[in-house]
Amino acid sequence: MSVHDEAISPETIDAMLPTILQIPYARHLGFRLLRDGTDIIGRMAYADALVGNPAVHALHGGTLGALMELTAVCKLLTLARTTAVPKTVDISIEFLRSAGRFDTFARATVTRHGRRVANVRIVAYQDDPQRPVAAATAHFLLASSPAASNESTASNPRSTQ
Repeated sequence: MSVHDEAISPETIDAMLPTILQIPYARHLGFRLLRDGTDIIGRMAYADALVGNPAVHALHGGTLGALMELTAVCKLLTLARTTAVPKTVDISIEFLRSAGRFDTFARATVTRHGRRVANVRIVAYQDDPQRPVAAATAHFLLASSPAASNESTASNPRSTQ
């Protein structure tokens, strides 16, 4: 069984949530993780404070982007077996349609997971996963173990400058 096929246990989610909730915007978003079989889903609870366009009650695009980025980070944390949060290198968001006054969900799929970098595709939806409100592609720098960073420093003396 590969790392990608392992079921994510409720205990894994419970252990991860305190780390994620240390991020102020995660608390502001009402971010939670749900378990869906062998996968996780990020959930952003609707709140009036998240509305970006009060005329049509559409959620702010930044909240959708934050939801997708947090979901991708959580997905990577479940695969890495570490509490070191991956660093976002870049994220490209496609807003597909207006997100209304409903809870919003996001699902992340890791498209490449190397030793140092990971690429993730994220889809956000509200009522129907087949009708996404936004999608994103993100690239992350993965945290390396202390042993690995000591080895790279020893082999490359310029890395300490």
